[in-house]
Amino acid sequence: MNLSLIIGWVVSFGLVIFGIIFDMEKGLQVDQMGNFLELQSALITIGGTIGCLIASFPLSYLKGVGKRLGIALKPKKYDPTKYIAEIVEYAQVARTRGLLALEESANQCQDPFMKSSLMMIVDANDPDKVRGMLDDTIMFMCERHDSGRSFFEKGVSIFPAFGMLGTLVGLINMLNGLDLSTGDTSALTSGMAVALITTFYGSLFANVVFAPVASALQNVHNDELLCMQIIEEGVLAIAGGSNPRYIQEKLEFMLPKSQHTADKK
Repeated sequence: MNLSLIIGWVVSFGLVIFGIIFDMEKGLQVDQMGNFLELQSALITIGGTIGCLIASFPLSYLKGVGKRLGIALKPKKYDPTKYIAEIVEYAQVARTRGLLALEESANQCQDPFMKSSLMMIVDANDPDKVRGMLDDTIMFMCERHDSGRSFFEKGVSIFPAFGMLGTLVGLINMLNGLDLSTGDTSALTSGMAVALITTFYGSLFANVVFAPVASALQNVHNDELLCMQIIEEGVLAIAGGSNPRYIQEKLEFMLPKSQHTADKK
C-alpha cells in the first residue's frame, strides 16, 4: 500500500476534524461537527463536481478511474538498481557469447519493455531505429499516464469552482430572504452557512483527496519512466558492444549518488 498517501489522509482529515471540535477554553466540543454537515452544500459541491467530471470524459475512460485510484493506493514498485543489475548481466552474456545468446535470456525476462528491447537488438536492427522505436514507446506511455491523471487534476480545479458556486447560491438565498422590517435572521444564518460550507467542501476535497491522488500517480509515472530510460540506454549500450562495467557506471549516473553500487564496490 501507498503508506504515505494513507498517512497523509489520516493526518489531514484528523487534524481538520480536531481543529473543528477543539476549543481552547471548553475543550473538545464534538457537537460542533454538526455545523459542518450541510446536505445542500454537499449536493452543490460534491454532486456538481462529480457531474461535471462525468460530462468531461467518455464512459470508456470513466470505467478505468477505479483502476487508476487503485494504482495510487497500491502502486507497482520500480527498482532502478535491479534493472541496472539485470542489464549488466545481459551485457556480460552478450560480451562472452554474442548478441544472439541474449534471445534465451530475453524470453525469460518478466518486464515486457525489457524483453522487446532485447529482442530488437537480437534481431540486428539498426541502433538508430531501435532508439526511435523505444523513444516512441516511452512517449506514448507518458501520454497515457497524462491522460490517466487528468481526471484527478481536473477535479482539483473543479471542486473549488463548485465551492464558489455554492457560495453564490448561499449569498443569493440570504439576500432574497432577508427581511429587515421583522428582524428575522434565520435566512441570513442559513444562507451564510451554505455559502461558507460549500467553499470549505470544495477546498477540502480538492486539496486533501484529489491533489494527493494525482501526485501519487505522477510519482508512479516518474519511477516507471526512469526505469524505461535505464532500459533504453542499457540495451543500446549492449548493442554497441560496451563493457559491462562501463554500462553499469553509465546507467548509475541516472541515479542519486547514494545508489551508485559501482562506487561502493
